Amino acid sequence: MAADRGLGVGIGGFGAIGMAVGRTLDAGDIPGMYLAAVSANDQSGAAARMADYAKQAPVMELSALADHSAVVIECAPAAVFRDVAEAAVEKGRIFMPLSCGQMLNHMDLVDRAKETGARIVVPTGALLGLDAVRGAAEGEIESVTMVTRKPPGGLEGAPHLVENNIDVSDLSEALLVFDGSAREAVKGFPANVNVAVALSLAGIGPDRTTIQVWADPGVTRNTHTIKVEADSVRFEMTIENVPSKENPRTGALTPLSTIAALRSLVQPLKVGT
Repeated sequence: MAADRGLGVGIGGFGAIGMAVGRTLDAGDIPGMYLAAVSANDQSGAAARMADYAKQAPVMELSALADHSAVVIECAPAAVFRDVAEAAVEKGRIFMPLSCGQMLNHMDLVDRAKETGARIVVPTGALLGLDAVRGAAEGEIESVTMVTRKPPGGLEGAPHLVENNIDVSDLSEALLVFDGSAREAVKGFPANVNVAVALSLAGIGPDRTTIQVWADPGVTRNTHTIKVEADSVRFEMTIENVPSKENPRTGALTPLSTIAALRSLVQPLKVGT
């Protein structure tokens, strides 16, 4: 890590999100940070996608990112989450998981981070209002509910749909495909409801946070409505995210939120909780 260049950022997973974040870092748009390394299944393809970068970063294995980076971003397939997360935590890095639903299966990393000095920072992602939820959680929250509506194509292939033989390919009206806890939701929709886990971690936990998932042919944007009942506040919020052109399961806001989270680590003025 080159201290004179600021904090080196390693990106685990070089798809649509990783490339957007990497391009911002390469352009020098986050003063005090630089792109230190990337990792991808297709290492030669990742190198080719950096052809127009001012400075190509080395491409390496996920577990090696922490050796070269002060901040490690995870935006990789769920199956390799532990590979990047454990290495970052063991070396005391700032670990930024975008597949935050996987944190529910690896909460031992939080205890380990206390010992190594690592920090686990979950970006807001394609959601809103986490500041308000975190503030309310300092008091007493009675309930947190979320209703997610997505174009059917953004849900196709989800394990919950496959296991329950739910076909969303030719819907004429909205179909409720899931109603349960955030913990259950992330098992059935690992690529779709990371936002529900972020919401639960900010508030009352994954077992008390409830979510409905609708396949809705009447929407063109990924839509999330959150309702919170607490002793200090009652509020309802709705956000409509434009799906990413590269991956309709991901909102276009997600890489922008990640960039904002990185910027908050080095900027002299931070607005929000």
